[in-house]
Amino acid sequence: MRELELLAPARGKDIGIAAIDCGADAVYIAGPSFGARAAAGNSVEDIGQLCRYAHRFGSRVFVTLNTIIYEDELEEVRQLILSLEKVGVDALIVQDPAVFKMASEISTMALHASTQCAIRTPESALFYEGLGAGRVILERQLSLEEIRSVRKSINAEIEFFVHGALCVCYSGQCYLSEALTRRSANRGTCAQPCRSLYDLVDGDGKVLVRNKALLSLKDYNLLARLEDLADAGVDSFKIEGRLKDKGYVRNTVLAYSEQLDALVAKYPDRYRRASFGRVSGGFTPDLSKTFNRGYTELFIDGKKGSWSSMDTPKSVGELVGTVISVGEDSVRLDLAPGIKLSNGDGFTFSGEGGMEGFRADICRGDTIFCRGVRGLRRGMKLYRNASADFDRSLSSERPVRRMGVLAEVRLTPGKVFMEAVSEDGRKVSVSSETSSEPSRNPEKTLSLVREQVNRNAGDYSFSVKEVSFEGPVPYLSAGEVNALRRKAAEELDTLEVRMIPLRKTAPSGLPFPKKEITYKENVANSVTKNIYMVQGADSVENAYELTHRKKTELMRTRYCIRFELGLCQRYQGAKATGPLFLRNNGRLLRLSFDCGKCEMTVSD
Repeated sequence: MRELELLAPARGKDIGIAAIDCGADAVYIAGPSFGARAAAGNSVEDIGQLCRYAHRFGSRVFVTLNTIIYEDELEEVRQLILSLEKVGVDALIVQDPAVFKMASEISTMALHASTQCAIRTPESALFYEGLGAGRVILERQLSLEEIRSVRKSINAEIEFFVHGALCVCYSGQCYLSEALTRRSANRGTCAQPCRSLYDLVDGDGKVLVRNKALLSLKDYNLLARLEDLADAGVDSFKIEGRLKDKGYVRNTVLAYSEQLDALVAKYPDRYRRASFGRVSGGFTPDLSKTFNRGYTELFIDGKKGSWSSMDTPKSVGELVGTVISVGEDSVRLDLAPGIKLSNGDGFTFSGEGGMEGFRADICRGDTIFCRGVRGLRRGMKLYRNASADFDRSLSSERPVRRMGVLAEVRLTPGKVFMEAVSEDGRKVSVSSETSSEPSRNPEKTLSLVREQVNRNAGDYSFSVKEVSFEGPVPYLSAGEVNALRRKAAEELDTLEVRMIPLRKTAPSGLPFPKKEITYKENVANSVTKNIYMVQGADSVENAYELTHRKKTELMRTRYCIRFELGLCQRYQGAKATGPLFLRNNGRLLRLSFDCGKCEMTVSD
């Protein structure tokens, strides 16, 4: 039986709690420092509060400690590890080998190799497992077959992103932000130059494409592929978004939680969820109404597709219809099937200057009333990137999560007993005094007991397994049964939830598959350098952030601008092109194409 985990992002404690309530088996969150999203830091105290809430359902909390570490920061990292373990953190998400070594020596927390480790081969996965990683987080630009290849080679768990924003390059090996702005992605301060606008120019300076977000990708959406991923060996399904708001997290988590529940229900002998409690009530999730740049399944099937969101790096939204007419203060649409407009909706369209947007004042049927909309013409497609009705439902219609409890009730004259077992295996026995007077209608009393026990109490959803009696059935009121159920819930709360253990791996020191350690391994301190040297490296270069090498590769990716524009010689039969460059504010970046590996590089 394999546990399947839904892993949700949390910018802060409150968003983490919302994710747990919507069905997350785990959340990942940044501590006060050394997280790959520096703008999403949290105090150790807040993380401790989140841990206590998550553990009520057997859910876990992982902290991102996944930047590269400079020499003078090693002791600060050591103290942070000790503090995080003390407040109940379940695992650390780590990039720097020095942190693996330090954490394995001073703590018992599970260690997960971050996506910043750029793990995309079995050899690389084995290296991090050898450092002590009980889980490896794979590169997003992998196929199902490549995931299977890693699964066959390691014992560690596999985590894979299934939803959210995509880095255009292999994670952890992007130096474009550092090169352009001195804001390092490996230090948590990426300036996101992949979302910037560029001209594509040839070797003669001719502009082939002007002012487009040529490195911007659509967002990942593998909601329909969870069964394929589980079959390939993925244990944890990760949603991107530690800078996203509470509404985004609620919507995506509930959508994926429902899909995972359906998968578990389909294969009950094969899978189970990695935490306890099920979600009920609340809004109906709809991923088309949450921030996205258009969706893609990327390379999951081992082939290229239309991955780019070059027209805009912002959220486009769902198609709502085609413009029929534009008046001075109104727009009339031929609405797409199932679309209902609401006052306050936000809309986008592709104008001469790229994607443009406006907010509706009033919506009546197929007509939007607003002022000052320019560039919108008959025949244009209109999209909605903010649904006022849906946003209200996200805020007001909140799901509730409760853990299942099976109860056995035994009635005797003058006393009623209840034995309650929670779905994680905790067991309590409670009793209360009651009337010795026999019930005048035993069947009605037994029915009342079943009805009143089959209710909720605190974090628990009770179900009757059996109601038995010795001697005459005593008279019982609904209040007495309710009080006994609440007493059982209170007793369960005094017992620690029996969490499903995370996989942990003892360091074994497997050698890194390379003899020459380049700047792409991001070595920024003496401890990490020594790890590579001890394991057989002949040479170790310092990280790009320490050297700022000139005329070097700044990113490598399976995304290809030539393919996106129909200029691929290999698959699209296009004619050969000369050198191509990206130009932004007068600065040129060279594009190179490794057609043997079907990869593109961007160089300084």
